[in-house]
Amino acid sequence: MAGYKSIWVFLEQNEGVLEEVSLEVLGKASELASKVGAEVTGILLGHNVKRLADEAIKRGAESIILADSPVLENYMTETYTEVIAGLVKERNPDAFIFGATNNGVDLAGRLAVRLGAGLIAHVVELELEEETGLLLGSVPGFGGSILAVCKCVKGRPQMVTVRPGIFRALPPDESRKGRIEEVQVRLKPEDIKTRIVEKKVGKAIDISKAEKVVIGGVGTGGDLSLIKRLAELIGGEVGVTRPLSDQGIAPRDIMVGATGVGLSSKLAIVAGVSGAAHFLSGIDKVENVIAINTDPDANIFNHADYCVVGDLFKIMPELIKRIESLKG
Repeated sequence: MAGYKSIWVFLEQNEGVLEEVSLEVLGKASELASKVGAEVTGILLGHNVKRLADEAIKRGAESIILADSPVLENYMTETYTEVIAGLVKERNPDAFIFGATNNGVDLAGRLAVRLGAGLIAHVVELELEEETGLLLGSVPGFGGSILAVCKCVKGRPQMVTVRPGIFRALPPDESRKGRIEEVQVRLKPEDIKTRIVEKKVGKAIDISKAEKVVIGGVGTGGDLSLIKRLAELIGGEVGVTRPLSDQGIAPRDIMVGATGVGLSSKLAIVAGVSGAAHFLSGIDKVENVIAINTDPDANIFNHADYCVVGDLFKIMPELIKRIESLKG
């Protein structure tokens, strides 16, 4: 463990804005680095994005390696892999952590192959093995019914992608100072074999950042009208369990659990959910969980702060009426 030098974090940005998961990963990397005396280095690529380096330092990075060039303005696997692979070979970081976004997963996979490194994908827990200092990444398996603990025993750096919403970002510390090193980008437009022809961005709800979430499970029978109305009244978002998403009743964007979204909200109201292990990992970091279920022995009650035994179709209408009357 004493051999650790640096833990790198890929600072993904889109149109000049850092992805929230990059800040979440920075927070976790800072926690891990403090245990082994390593330095947290943010890897930032883009064009005219130097101000984001300052933001990353305030959120936990001790140093930033900045590659700023017009050819890096938009993410492309080809260009980002070329630049980052060169940096890794030159500086040999011990670990490299990415957010498991579409771009993060794409880049991490390509880099792992290029570098001959191990990659633990879509982790929901990340710790250090005491005996060796190796990263231990817990990954959902078999549809989320188990968590497999993995480690990279060969190749460096140890590479990991982390699911968004799992870890908490550190609050900005205006007093933090760090080093920003700008590196030369030797790529020229004529060296690049691909180009972006068109870019379309669709709208999606990110419930991982919501403070209040109302979650419906199989017990709703697929009827989410009460779930949606309660969420609307309390100013929250709607979530569902995997079976409802698999049936096409709700989109994957709002599926909570090991294979969906992880919540760190202040409140989650969970109705008609039994409490399978793969779902529980998605609410593990919620501050207050209120569970409604007809089965007094439902596993969800072992993981809830407030337990209501009863029919959600009788309880929730009364709750909604009460809130409506309080709101006038």
